[in-house]
Amino acid sequence: MHKHHSALGLATAHRPVNPVTLIRPHAARRAARFFVEKFPGKTLYAVKANPSPDLLRILWESGVTHYDVASIAEVRLVRETLPGAVLCFMHPVKAEEAIAEAYFTHGVRTFSLDSMEELHKVSRATKGAPDLTLCVRLRVSSEHSKLSLASKFGIAPGEAKELLFAARQVADALGICFHVGSQAMTPDAYAQAMERVRQAIVDAAVTVDVIDVGGGFPSSYPGMEPPPLELYFETIHRAFESLPVSYSAELWAEPGRALCAEYSSLVVRVEKRRGDELYINDGAYGALFDAAHVGWRFPVSLLRELDSRAKDMAFSFYGPTCDDLDHMTGPFMLPADVQAGDYLEIGMLGAYGCAMRTGFNGFGKAEVVEVTDEPMVSLYTATEREVASNVVKL
Repeated sequence: MHKHHSALGLATAHRPVNPVTLIRPHAARRAARFFVEKFPGKTLYAVKANPSPDLLRILWESGVTHYDVASIAEVRLVRETLPGAVLCFMHPVKAEEAIAEAYFTHGVRTFSLDSMEELHKVSRATKGAPDLTLCVRLRVSSEHSKLSLASKFGIAPGEAKELLFAARQVADALGICFHVGSQAMTPDAYAQAMERVRQAIVDAAVTVDVIDVGGGFPSSYPGMEPPPLELYFETIHRAFESLPVSYSAELWAEPGRALCAEYSSLVVRVEKRRGDELYINDGAYGALFDAAHVGWRFPVSLLRELDSRAKDMAFSFYGPTCDDLDHMTGPFMLPADVQAGDYLEIGMLGAYGCAMRTGFNGFGKAEVVEVTDEPMVSLYTATEREVASNVVKL
């Protein structure tokens, strides 16, 4: 793997024809240490956000020992990459064969579920194993998050009594998990979800050993500047301490985006300009899936040796394929004199960027280069956290 100091240096020195993925191992290490040292419980990395083996090793070396896997392919990947990792199969609907392989071949002991059908499936597939940790997933609101995860999975708290009671009879350890949605913009999302957990525990009158608050921890994007993550941790800890759970109960979280968003960015070339539309060499079928399909705005920067003196204006992007859907509306703010042949850096693509890349239309390949400069935005540097803290106080 090539190494370079910065995105600007790479663009000006090499003028790459194809997109280049920039990785920043130091940013991933910093995020991992932040969670390991500050979250008041156990951190499980959500592998789906970025399954890069290199990233998995970085997180492991930085103290993340538990991994949230959602498929048998992710189970195999993490077990091969990190033989000592603890794997938690947190997809609530799994193939029986996948459960059996996970348990008997790869040593997985933790499974999530949200129905009696899945509970019976796990019991059959593990042959009535006595050492299971079973986490019942509750449905909670996604009203405070940018992407909802409230429809597909989760049992309503008022309907969870029978399932919690049945799971308690089978499990060595019983857990309750939930997901407030991706990019939760306020700690209140977790406080409200914990109240639903309280209701479910009281209704079922069961002893609970694990509370898993799932993912949703945010990163910073244009128009989405969250409060400091410490406020999320404090809110979660207060709510956990007040729950009627066993004395030795554990608190878990499953950050994905928050651990890997700052790890990667993308250098692209402008192939054509048409008014306020820029045709670039990556797009909806590459690392910019979210920009196209859910209107996600990423930080962008023009990479020129001499800074442009033109005022910023709003642009949209077209990707390289022949598909009209390969369109990212933005707006992406760039100097008004940007033109064909210019290079752009698109930041915060460590989460759900390369993980979503396809080879559609013959595009999709990107060289990977390690750089040592800072990510375009960070929630983990002192300056950024101080600014966020002051915004909260105001």
